[in-house]
Order: sequence, then structure tokens, then C-alpha cells
Amino acid sequence: MKGFLFDENLPRRIRFTPSRPVTPVEMLGASPEDAAVWEFARQGELVIVTKDADFSDRILLSQPPPWVVHLRIGNLRRADFHAFLARVWPQVEALLPAHKLVNVYADRIEAVN
Repeated sequence: MKGFLFDENLPRRIRFTPSRPVTPVEMLGASPEDAAVWEFARQGELVIVTKDADFSDRILLSQPPPWVVHLRIGNLRRADFHAFLARVWPQVEALLPAHKLVNVYADRIEAVN
């Protein structure tokens, strides 16, 4: 795992510091197709961080997959979103890379091998 690829449905700038570099998906162009995001992450050994369920569904069918962190927290104000991620991110990173999918809910975190 070399870094994190933040999907377009997330803020471009985050207010906490992950242990590895963060790349915004916009570097692939305006609204890249999910397949392009998937392949870029897979080849670059990046973790896709997203609110998009398509990536969670796809991970069960693709081998070897990139890692996916699926944020299932609903809509939050920007400040609350950043505070929440800063609070749970150490636990999320601890579950990677041993788990290919980490689902983050408002009240719990679940990891899938």
C-alpha cells in the first residue's frame, strides 16, 4: 500500500495527516470512470477512499483488487466530516493492508478480508 486515492465525492483537502500520501482522483481528469479509478489504484497500490458503493461491490469480484475504504457515514458538515475522519483514521489504517475492504460507519468500523 503506497497511498490513498480520494474519490471525487470527498473534499480535495483534508484536515488530518494520513501516514501515506493522498491523491485526489481529479488528477485522472474530470469525472473519471470507475474502471479507470479502479485500475489506477490497483496498479499504483493505492487505497480507494470513497462514499460510492460501486467500489465495495466490485471488490468482491475482482482479484487482485485494490483496497477500498467505504465511508458509509451519510452527509456531514465539512468540519464534522474532517473531525470524524481524524478520529477514526488511525483505526482505519491499522486494518489496512490486511483487509481489502474497510467499511466506516458513524458508530463502527468493519473490515473484510
